[in-house]
Amino acid sequence: MSRAVKPKRVPTRKLFDLVAGHFRVLGEPVRLELLHELSDGERSAGSLLLGTGMSQANLSKHMTVLCGAGFVRRRRDGAFVHYRLSDERVLPLCELMCDRIEADVTSTHKLIAAR
Repeated sequence: MSRAVKPKRVPTRKLFDLVAGHFRVLGEPVRLELLHELSDGERSAGSLLLGTGMSQANLSKHMTVLCGAGFVRRRRDGAFVHYRLSDERVLPLCELMCDRIEADVTSTHKLIAAR
């Protein structure tokens, strides 16, 4: 039985622009930390404040950006706000980069040790 070959996606300039915009959102370390904080499930704003040590204004600013980019969803419950990941596929993307950085560091250490 032959498998159907998935056609290669031909990205357009507009798609590249959109992807670059999403990477700019992820280019802020605090936002990566917030995504990591949400990796185990929904968290209240108060819980995120305690977990990160951020100010209320800073948390609100970064969560607005993450929500606007579609990485996070917000839910109001009376006076409380709860956040959760919109799409958990962002976590393997972050892991991929962490693995890449660790591999680079390991290679660098080996080169230095061999010197």
